[in-house]
Amino acid sequence: MQLIISTPPDDELPDNPLEEGAGEDTEQDELRQFRVDAAQHGQRLDRALTACVGEFSRSYLQQRIEAGDVQLDGKALTKPAAKVRLGQQISITLRATPQSRAFVPQDMPIETVYVDEHLRVIHKPAGLVVHPAPRNWQGTLLNGLLALDPAVMDLPRAGIVHRLDKDTSGLMVVARTRQAMDALVAMIAAREVSRQYLAIGHRRWPGAPEREVAVGIGRDPANRLRMAAIDLTRLPGKTARTTFQCLDQNEEACLVRCILHTGRTHQIRVHMAHIGHPLLGDALYGGRPLAGMHRQALHAWRLAFVHPFTGQELVWSVPVPQDMQQALAELGLRYNEPDEADGAD
Repeated sequence: MQLIISTPPDDELPDNPLEEGAGEDTEQDELRQFRVDAAQHGQRLDRALTACVGEFSRSYLQQRIEAGDVQLDGKALTKPAAKVRLGQQISITLRATPQSRAFVPQDMPIETVYVDEHLRVIHKPAGLVVHPAPRNWQGTLLNGLLALDPAVMDLPRAGIVHRLDKDTSGLMVVARTRQAMDALVAMIAAREVSRQYLAIGHRRWPGAPEREVAVGIGRDPANRLRMAAIDLTRLPGKTARTTFQCLDQNEEACLVRCILHTGRTHQIRVHMAHIGHPLLGDALYGGRPLAGMHRQALHAWRLAFVHPFTGQELVWSVPVPQDMQQALAELGLRYNEPDEADGAD
């Protein structure tokens, strides 16, 4: 494709920033134009754009099409599925959006537990969003990683291969190379990465100290903003399995070790609520503030896997944070770091 890049002259710039809330950095719009070549002939418009403007996601380019910012031979098109033909000229006006401003380095304290040329293990504090999303386009772990480590600048999601909820603390592994990222993603999918959590749930734990919960998880049909334990024969969702081990309890609460065997959204929170022990502070799933806990009482305390390149067995653990320690003390629950079990689920 023959590509021409230009920006509008100063007297054509808008008086206001491109996006509400974009701040004082009034970046100029950028116009790009190119001719459709034989390789793009007959393709969807959004696919043809992706081939030429590869640094932007397809979803962002679809937004520009639907907003009328793309022209084909001088005529605005608003359907991403429109087909293009050899020799046609495509023009796209690239505009700054919250999404396009999201992937920027921002200095922030990030506690590194381990780092080598392939990967980094970090201890995420509660309250830190992992990845940019609506209402949290900046100030995320991803922004901090971009500032901390130039090696991840060219990696998808800055090397992030799994997430913790904003208000969950604990260990995460992040890739530093594309090869490591692909290997870690495959290991997580194959359940070769062990992730164990400590949680404080409401009410006394009945019966045997260990319990396995294998109940599907999907979108709550009554509230699409949360997940739910569901019957997979009636509703769409995914299989999910968690092993719970009660470490201490009383009439008010229970301290539980949680071993993930799958990695579904909000899995521990949903399964704990399903068996009658919603997490302290987890209002989304029926928990309530107790003993000073106003965020879900959940901490990713242990991470273990075999290094994808050295073959070394690696295990890390970090104590529960201060707010959970204070809650345990107030509730009279004994906390001794659990024995380190097997290295992988």
